[in-house]
Amino acid sequence: MVEKIILTVTSFVLFVYILLFKMIKKNDTTYLVILVMQAIGILINLLQITLNILQNTVFDISIYLLCIIIPTLVFLLEAKKINVSEIINLSVAQIAIYLKKDRKAKELLINTLTKYRNSYRGHKMLAQIYEKEGGMRKSIDEYVKAIEINNKDYNSYYKISILLNDLGKKDESIEMLNNLLSVKPEISDAIKMLGNLYLEKEDYKKVIKVYTKSLKYNKEDYETYYSLAISYSMINDFDTARKCYEKTVELNDECYKAYYKLGQIALLYRDFDTAEQNFLKSIYNEKEGKSYVELAKINIIKNKKEKAIMHLNNAIKFDTSYYDVIKKEPMFFSIKNLITKPDKKIKTEYQESEREEKIENYLSNTYELVQVLNKEKRKSNKK
Repeated sequence: MVEKIILTVTSFVLFVYILLFKMIKKNDTTYLVILVMQAIGILINLLQITLNILQNTVFDISIYLLCIIIPTLVFLLEAKKINVSEIINLSVAQIAIYLKKDRKAKELLINTLTKYRNSYRGHKMLAQIYEKEGGMRKSIDEYVKAIEINNKDYNSYYKISILLNDLGKKDESIEMLNNLLSVKPEISDAIKMLGNLYLEKEDYKKVIKVYTKSLKYNKEDYETYYSLAISYSMINDFDTARKCYEKTVELNDECYKAYYKLGQIALLYRDFDTAEQNFLKSIYNEKEGKSYVELAKINIIKNKKEKAIMHLNNAIKFDTSYYDVIKKEPMFFSIKNLITKPDKKIKTEYQESEREEKIENYLSNTYELVQVLNKEKRKSNKK
């Protein structure tokens, strides 16, 4: 009985402490949750003392947990400057997000941040909700606040870079990424994003600098070698570009677009056998019309007209628009009447990105230019 009385008095003191110095003084109703739990524990204890009911181990443990352990834990946490109210509100907001009640979560977070402006987790959670809603500027503001509280939150730096890019502020995004990588140069997603932004700006020397540096941290990333190969191609360093494309397919032998560009580079060096091998490897699932067209050109040069006709018919089989291209190509004038005319329109090839088309057109145009220059050189030598 004495133990019960001591428990009751202690519980009551803790109850009054949380009521007066937490809920009322801080004007924070979140502590009401703890007070309700305490009240339940005190009630069970009083019922045991006065009516001699609920006498079992489960209720005894519940009383100590609700009346003593939880309030004491609150006291100890707040003595260490950890706001229990903040933890409760953020936990409830997290549950609301899990239940897809973002509006309720946002309301809870805004209220929490009004009281606890330095809540790092609160700012990040609110930033993520704004981002999901499409409120990119508000999201950036919240991520910035999170970084101000925790300047080692490198993920938020990266998030801000993405949002700035989405807003069309590419220069600001590049600056943010450069700042991030100066501190954490191994973040692969940031490296790829910065490299892609420089590719969009056609600043190929900076692309090379970014990706070359990144190889210190990830030597097995075929996409890095592929991007390097594109950049070296665009500054006419075709030998280095070839090596990077070869490394790309060494790491990923299903990178068919790399094989295609290896074929184009081999053509620049008039290495028709290597070009043919690579164009054959670039045919994905037997559907790559442009590869068949290049193979046909090589076989015309080798005077293998039957193979050239076969390749051109294969190209048309997957994309009938190649028929008109073939008819206009001077290299195919001698065999154009032998090509099967399609009876209906077919297009089963995938749509290439603008970047892929650009680099392939550049290599193709360079090859044409080399051909013209070689002809002029031969004419000059004859004279």
